[in-house]
Parts: sequence; structure tokens; C-alpha cells
Amino acid sequence: MTITQTVEIPADRRLTLEVPSQVPAGRIILTFTPAPESDLHPCPICARNIDPETGNPHYNAETIAAIEEGRAMMRGEIPAKRFNSLAGMLEDLEKDDSND
Repeated sequence: MTITQTVEIPADRRLTLEVPSQVPAGRIILTFTPAPESDLHPCPICARNIDPETGNPHYNAETIAAIEEGRAMMRGEIPAKRFNSLAGMLEDLEKDDSND
């Protein structure tokens, strides 16, 4: 049985492995091979949303709207929300969800 997974080696060179249940208990051999640059992406969350054919990101409508709202805030077109506490931010998020 061979399981291949690309992982990022941290700068401190400490790596914790969680072994899938398909791997039988006992001795195994781990091999570390540098991944080709084309396999790497700076953001693993963003990498899941890259179209493999075009290389362009594809997001759902809600994510696109949130990105555009953030960009409008950065341009100063709409005021950015500021909070003094996590509780205040979560309360505001709950209000937004109940308005939808």
C-alpha cells in the first residue's frame, strides 16, 4: 500500500504525522522527496479553488461578494467595520446571518 500526500515542512523542521487508518500498524518507511514547484501553492485553502485546466481561481457567489466587499473597504468606498471585542464581532455576524 502506498499513500502519497504533499506536506509543508515547517522552518523548525518538526513535523507531526497523523497516519490514516488504512495504514496497518507496524513498521513503515517514510520517504521525504522535495515536491516540484508546480505542486506548491502559497495558500492551501486557495489551492483547493484553483481550476486545474485554466489555473484561475473559482469561488462561489458568496465568496466573490465577500472578496469584493473587502476590496471596496480597502479602497475606502464603504466604511470598514471595527470591533472592540470578539463578542462584539460575533454578535454582528449573528445579526448579518439572521437578516439573510
